[in-house]
Amino acid sequence: MSTMKIGWAGIGNMGIPMAGNLLKAGYPVQVFNRTRDKEKPLLDAGAKSAAGLPQLATDNDIVFVMVSDDDAAKKMFSTEDGLLTGEVSGKLFINVSTVASDTSKYLDEQCNQKDASFLETPVSGSVKPAHDATLIILAGGEADAFEKAKPVLDKLGKLTLHLGPVGAGSAAKLAINYLLGLNLQGLAETVLFAKANGVKTEDMLTIINEGAVGNGITKLKSPAIVKNEFPAAFALKHLTKDLRLAKAQGLNAPLSGPLYNSFKQAQDDGLGDEDVMAIYKYLAK
Repeated sequence: MSTMKIGWAGIGNMGIPMAGNLLKAGYPVQVFNRTRDKEKPLLDAGAKSAAGLPQLATDNDIVFVMVSDDDAAKKMFSTEDGLLTGEVSGKLFINVSTVASDTSKYLDEQCNQKDASFLETPVSGSVKPAHDATLIILAGGEADAFEKAKPVLDKLGKLTLHLGPVGAGSAAKLAINYLLGLNLQGLAETVLFAKANGVKTEDMLTIINEGAVGNGITKLKSPAIVKNEFPAAFALKHLTKDLRLAKAQGLNAPLSGPLYNSFKQAQDDGLGDEDVMAIYKYLAK
């Protein structure tokens, strides 16, 4: 078992398999989630529970944070009962959440004021790659913090990239999720156009996936389109948030506005908690 003690704050569809993989790798893992019953799968797998965020920070060498948005990430660090409340000198905090680059820089400053280190590591991949430890880790931060974290990060994914200073990881994640959105909407529009002109959905998906334009995401999402069922692997509301952050960070490509509008309208139409591929259901209307 490794002597490096790991804390994990924020447990959801991604956090459970990722923290679980650290347990499987032999790391002692302590967890905290404000909705405490969400801790149970990891506790059953051998993790310990922290009484609160200050204890999580005090007890562990590296603390991962994985929450839904910028405000939640800031609260994890900066509230009066947050991670930086106590003595955290020498600790390494790793934010896995997808946030704006400016938020990552703010969290870095907060940690530096406490003589702690900070690394951002948003990931490319959803629930199945999280289970399979085949995520791509997009790290931004100081080289020494990255080197300290890399053996742990390597247990979470198939590729760990140090992309530069804090902010670079966030920018890369927003960029790849823009491409994800383009892929999903393009797939949906193509299948719906073909269907409206008499081509069976299954046949059009075969043409796509057996040809040069097929890729991992088109193949992964094809069964959901055929069944017209979209249980969330990556919720549509989260991609809508990422597209909004990308626009705020300067994305003004010709397709970026219409793409964001489509996903925002789908979310407003009640599809936010379904999978990102539910954009097909919205466009079909």
